[in-house]
Amino acid sequence: MKTTVTWTGGVSFSATTDSGHTVVMDGAPESGGQNRGPRPMELVLVGTGGCTAFDVVHILRKSRQEVTACVAEVEAERAATDPKVFTRIHIHFIVTGRNLDPKKVAHAIELSATKYCSASIMLAKTAKITHDFEVVETE
Repeated sequence: MKTTVTWTGGVSFSATTDSGHTVVMDGAPESGGQNRGPRPMELVLVGTGGCTAFDVVHILRKSRQEVTACVAEVEAERAATDPKVFTRIHIHFIVTGRNLDPKKVAHAIELSATKYCSASIMLAKTAKITHDFEVVETE
């Protein structure tokens, strides 16, 4: 895996991924940024949420659960001093579908957290990561 990050002036950067996608990152105005994109650490959380939600949906589908939507709400706290690593992360899943088994949802989240989601497993080296979920039934 590879990415190229290019400084575009001020505290803004453009990153191009191996898959050909580009994302703009920028600092907060109080840091000299122009707020033209997310902060790099926000993207770390975005990646973590995407990684674990992908796993949960994939595992539930393999378990023949009829998932119609999955939302991962990710909240984090960072250390007060440099390096300002994440110290606490909480992921709240909202899983929607038909006849979903809450035990299978819990198991999918646990498998993602302990076996499959490389992003959250990596971040767990510095942060206490917790999870909870709700199941929303559709007709």
